[in-house]
Amino acid sequence: MTFQVTFDCADPAALSAFWADALGYEAQPPPPGLDSWPAFLAARGVPAERWNSAAAIVDPSGVGPRVFFQRVPEPKTAKNRVHLDLQSGGALDVSLDVRRARTEQAVARLEKLGATRVRAVEELGVYWVVMRDPEGNEFCA
Repeated sequence: MTFQVTFDCADPAALSAFWADALGYEAQPPPPGLDSWPAFLAARGVPAERWNSAAAIVDPSGVGPRVFFQRVPEPKTAKNRVHLDLQSGGALDVSLDVRRARTEQAVARLEKLGATRVRAVEELGVYWVVMRDPEGNEFCA
């Protein structure tokens, strides 16, 4: 069973660009024979004001799931019930000090991309940082 992860958001183009950088993904290429998504949308008669209704990013290695972003009219109002955990520190066979340092390095990179640090947590030999993407969706590094 394959799946994609879908984000409801206000600005699919901007949020997909953030997550592409965060995950090392790339914008999904347009269908064969078309050089851009605007060309695809124009050919389908989609009005220009709807061109930022959706966006998608893909893992360039083809391993990770597709991530889809769809514009919704309402703002985010509550805590996510599902979130992404970015495995930035390494596996448990790596020392906690090294995992903590790697995680903090990833957090600094994500903050430069527009994420916000919420809090750091260390429990049962595991270290992570709770963060928010530019639209307020929680995730962990």
